[in-house]
This record gives sequence, structure tokens and C-alpha cells, in this order.
Amino acid sequence: MNTLNPKNMISKRHTALLAGFIGNVIEWYDFALYGYMASIIAQLFFPNENQTASLLATYGVFAAGFIMRPLGSALYGWIGDTAGRSKAMMISVVTMSMPTILIGVLPTFDAIGVFAPVALIAIRLLQGLSVGGEFTSSVVYMVETADTDRRGISGSWANTGSMFGMLLGSGVAALLTSILSHDAVISWGWRLPFLFGGVLGITAIFLRRNLPKSEHFQKHHNERSDTSPLVEAFTENKKEMLQATAIASSYGVLFYIPLVYLPTWLNNEFDVPLSQAMTVNTFATAFLLLLIPMAGKISDKYIRRTHFIALAMFVSAIVSWPAYYFLADKGLVGVISLNLIFIVIISIMLGSAPATFVELFPSRDRLSGYSVAYNMGLGVVGGATPMLSTWLIEKTGIITAPAIFLSVMSVMAFAVALAIKDRSREKLQ
Repeated sequence: MNTLNPKNMISKRHTALLAGFIGNVIEWYDFALYGYMASIIAQLFFPNENQTASLLATYGVFAAGFIMRPLGSALYGWIGDTAGRSKAMMISVVTMSMPTILIGVLPTFDAIGVFAPVALIAIRLLQGLSVGGEFTSSVVYMVETADTDRRGISGSWANTGSMFGMLLGSGVAALLTSILSHDAVISWGWRLPFLFGGVLGITAIFLRRNLPKSEHFQKHHNERSDTSPLVEAFTENKKEMLQATAIASSYGVLFYIPLVYLPTWLNNEFDVPLSQAMTVNTFATAFLLLLIPMAGKISDKYIRRTHFIALAMFVSAIVSWPAYYFLADKGLVGVISLNLIFIVIISIMLGSAPATFVELFPSRDRLSGYSVAYNMGLGVVGGATPMLSTWLIEKTGIITAPAIFLSVMSVMAFAVALAIKDRSREKLQ
């Protein structure tokens, strides 16, 4: 009888949201932290007289983690679709947290020689495996356990956690390097942020240890066939897979060009001081923390999710090239304006897309289909966007080529969003 108590139900719902939120904080905290600490890790694990070679080796390890994402998406999709969403969430947070602690206590090259970089590579590969399933597992769980009129805002908390993790990682790295001397950071200080990440991970494990199971999953689990959920996703739901991959690819480009590539582009092409571009970018990312849940709520109450996404991508297609062409050389005002325009557009995607992906697939192969499509789109296409943008400028000689690329991808996403059957006001399949 106690389980039907409204206060108890609200408490469980809040626990579910917090457990999903903190897992994504850890994932992106580690992502940002490793990037900011790359030069230090290069000295400690890949000592080389050539500093560039050492740094390239470090970023190679960073990239190696992403190579494991497709495998992780298939693995955690299968676990979540067969054993349960909460079980996939628990395994993913353990395989993400423990390696973070291991990096914090790992002996350096001076202590154990070549075994240090080998161990670091193994740890990053294990983390990459968990990254392939953490975000999508938590989104599916949070959306499935939410009320019908709160699925948008519930799913949006995963992306809010991701943005908070990015800010936390960069903030901790900046704080560390500002309060400790360079020698102290090299000697022992660099370990502290990773150990702090481990503390966050242990907190997430604690929150997830007794998560209530997804009743929606339990209800539909007995109806599933013996066919692998991944096979079902690629056969019975191949149209949904293509739609999800197209949307994920487009919003991967929309995410990486303004939030990751823009500061470097402004610095290279218009001599905007990198510190200025990065500062504006950081404040814009912080603003996203407010906008993402708002977009999720709007998609629950006022505008159907696929229509909201189509609207965002239509605006992106129309304004991308003019915004980059007319604002990039207008100094600080132009930099701020560019960031604000795309932050608003991105917030609609980050707030509405998670629930849209969950609503797109049926329960029996939902996590498998979503995980693979998301990691192929956002992970592969989105992750390659900064490199592709640089290549486009070099080959075409057009400095606004990345904006044209963004417009083209936005047109594709606009068309796909309108073709998706909207289920934002219906019960989950």
C-alpha cells in the first residue's frame, strides 16, 4: 500500500532523474577533463623529445575511447532491452567510474615505463565502452518512468547533466592549474580531478543501486520474441533507425560546430583572441543549463516534439550562413550574438530530441535502436565535424564553409523530423 503513496512515487521519480542526471555529469566531466589535461598527461605518460608527437599520442588515446562507442552502444542496448534499463545503467556507471579512479592512481611512465601508457589505453577503451551506453540507457529509463506529460523535461535532464559535466570538468581543471604551481600539478595535483570524478561515480552507484525498475519495460518484456533486439532494430525498425541516425547526425553537427569548433574558427579566421572566444563559449554553455529543461517542458505542454525539432532545424538552415558571414568579424558583440543564436537552437534539440528518440522505437528494441543510431550520428558524424569543417575550408577556400555544411544538415533534419510520426502526446509503444 505504501508504494502507492503519492509522496513515495514523487520521491522515486526524483531519485530516477537524479541518478540519470549524475551519470551524464560524470561522462562529460571526464570527457572535458581529459581534454583540458591532455598536455599534462602527455608529459607523464608519453614522454617524448617532440612535444607535438607526445600530445598526438595523448589525443590518440582520447580518440581510442570513442572507437569503442559503437560496440558499447550495441552491448548496453542488448543488456537494457533484455535484462532491464536499470541494470544497464548500473553496469555503465561502474565501468565509467572505476576507470576514472584508476587513472587517478595510475603510475606514470617514470615509475613503470611502457606499462603506464598501455594501462592508460586499456582504461580509456573500457571507459569508451561505457560511454556508448550511458547516455541512451539513462534517457530511456528517465522517459519510460515519467508521466506522459513530462517525458520531454525528464529526458532533457540527461543533456543538462552532460552540459553541467562539461562545465564542471573545465572548471575543475582551470581551478587546479590556477591554485597549484606547475611543478605541484605535474607531481601530484593532476590526480585530484580524476579522484574527484571517482567520488562522483561512487555517488552515482549509490543512487542507482536500488533504482525502481521501469514498469513500462516490465510490462512489455514478456511480449518480446527470441530475436536479438539489435537485429529487430535493423530489420523490423530500419526506417526508425535511419530517421534517428539522420536526426542524431544533424544535431551532432549543430552541437559540435558552435560549441566545440566555433572558438577555434573565430581565432583562426578573424583573429578573435582565443581566450575571449572560449570565455563567451563557456558562458553560453552555462546558459544552456537553463534553456534545455525549458525546451523539454515546452515540448510537453505547447509544441509537439517533432514540430519543435523541425522548427529549430528550419531556423538553423535559414540563419546559419548569414549569421556566420555577417557577425563573425563584428568583434565581441558579433561573437556573443553568434553564440546566443545557436545556443537557443541547440537547446531545442537537446531538450526535445531525447524523448523523441524514445518515442520513436517500440519497447522491445528501444535501447538497442536508440543507442546505435545516436552513437553513429552524434558520435561518428558529430565527432568528425571539427575535422571535416577544417577540411572544407581548406578545399573550398570559403571560410564560412562549416556554416553551409550546417545549413545542409539542418535541411535534412527538418525533412526527417516532419516525416517522423509524432507520439509526444501518446502512450509509449
